[in-house]
Amino acid sequence: MSDYQVNNPATGEVEATYPTATEQDIQQVIEKADNAYQDWRHVSLSERSALLHKIADSYLERQDELSRIVANEMGKPVAQAKGEIGLVADIYRYYADNAEQLLAPSTIDVDSGSASVEKHPVGALLGIMPWNYPHYQVARFVAPNFMAGNTIILKHAPQCPKTAEIIVDIFKDAGVPEGVYNNIFATNEQSATIINDTRVQGISLTGSERAGQAVAKEAGGALKKVVLELGGSDAFIVAADADIEQAIQGAISGRFGNTGQACNAAKRLIIIESVYDKFVEGFTAVVNGITLTDPLNEETFMGPMSSKAAAVNLQAQLDSAIQAGATVLVEGGMVKDKPGAWFAPAVLTDVTESMDVYREELFGPVAVIYKADDIEHAIKIANDVPFGLGASIQTQDPALAADIASKLEVGMVTINSPSGSEANTPFGGVKRSGFGRELGTLGITEFLNYKLIRDRS
Repeated sequence: MSDYQVNNPATGEVEATYPTATEQDIQQVIEKADNAYQDWRHVSLSERSALLHKIADSYLERQDELSRIVANEMGKPVAQAKGEIGLVADIYRYYADNAEQLLAPSTIDVDSGSASVEKHPVGALLGIMPWNYPHYQVARFVAPNFMAGNTIILKHAPQCPKTAEIIVDIFKDAGVPEGVYNNIFATNEQSATIINDTRVQGISLTGSERAGQAVAKEAGGALKKVVLELGGSDAFIVAADADIEQAIQGAISGRFGNTGQACNAAKRLIIIESVYDKFVEGFTAVVNGITLTDPLNEETFMGPMSSKAAAVNLQAQLDSAIQAGATVLVEGGMVKDKPGAWFAPAVLTDVTESMDVYREELFGPVAVIYKADDIEHAIKIANDVPFGLGASIQTQDPALAADIASKLEVGMVTINSPSGSEANTPFGGVKRSGFGRELGTLGITEFLNYKLIRDRS
């Protein structure tokens, strides 16, 4: 049976199954991407831009349909899925409108003659994408490389095959030449084959640490450039002067949006001691009021997790923390009297360094609250994990916010708002959260040939 199937996490029912690629399919898709690159690299930026605008238009026109499919495939509430689709359109428009400037040659001041650096595409690229934001993750990889003149081979998550096929349709309907964007239902072993093919010039992966290690090992052996966006355990720091009601709402959104299944979710809430009790009282009251409802309902805030396996794994982490002595402020966990992958939100405190979950990523609706003696203590807690994706700071003092931000070992810091994503701002982290950047001015720089032109005459 194929790994690619729509297994509705709200009902537990398998709604559709898709065949895994054959070895012939793998070779054909690589050949198509490589052949298309030979022409696509010479297509004008204005033509590429027009196509990308058509793709953005299609996303907005099909927003309701696409959102319902996402809800059925991985459980995202449709209102949040629509927000994702809107961001996708923004990303495509951003690169369509700004690529000419971003790809313009730069000059170097030299003693004699002239020197400039041109920016050229490198060829066919492989993207390996996750299920949690099945359109957004694709867009942030595809949009800049589409405009740069690279071609795309896209391996989507096995949970999202219908979304994967619809993305192909959107590109085809917009008039994108055959072979520029290619979907492949590949296995992990077949992905390794693609990585090692000499016609493929780079790999971008968004996913788990384990997947990142496997892809980086293959890419390193093949001497290929790779961009990795992996896990996170983002800190959400609440200073003594913070607007507590605003901080509570930000923490709710940042921790439990998309059912807590975001790499840059606010997974660790670090609260200064003087406002700790007030924050905890308000936060837990809101969490206790969260109800799990049908993701197809426009009013739903939290639906099921993406899969039964994901829920089982999170439950094991939650049980481990409790058995090791963590205090339960809100008792959540798997909902055993409903089919599917339903998981009620949980809140823990008193998680110590001796517990496994202290340095693990909790990829789902479990919040961990820490009490900090002061700001320096909060920063120490924030940095004391192997991850370094993002962080959020809640304070009304701009100078304090700037000081904290400069000391955090992360790739992104958001002030007085939960972490998010925008088309024109770079996304990525450090440490075990990966390397490389997507979106913004940096997102188009990862897979380019920077060609020096030096004239000494």
